[in-house]
Amino acid sequence: MPGTRKLGRPTAHRNAMLRGMVTLLLENGQIETTLTRAKEVRSMAEKMITLGKKNTLASRRAALAYITKEDVVTKLFAEIAPTYAERQGGYTQIFKTGFRRGDAAEMAIVRLIKEDAPAAAEEKPAKKAAKKTEAAE
Repeated sequence: MPGTRKLGRPTAHRNAMLRGMVTLLLENGQIETTLTRAKEVRSMAEKMITLGKKNTLASRRAALAYITKEDVVTKLFAEIAPTYAERQGGYTQIFKTGFRRGDAAEMAIVRLIKEDAPAAAEEKPAKKAAKKTEAAE
């Protein structure tokens, strides 16, 4: 369940860390962190993008209360959220990248999904259907 990981930090420190990471994710498009942090960041980033899709004054103020930079909130409402207008959730991806050298923590990259990805997903069923017809012959 999202939001229940303590990440070995007091509540205030954990919330500040997640706010900073979500801000960086929305600003840069991707961040590299540990897998458990990545799962928490994904949850909060998707909530912020959903707020951006509503595009009301109340949702803008809620986003400003969480995201630490005003220009990132502007970017969220003007650029990021409109690209996901047709999508119902699942705005981020997590890629495992291996283990960190110092302490062997499992590392991951969290990034925003590009909206051209569904076109590639539509090609896959066509390939499967072609393979099935070849097998049937």
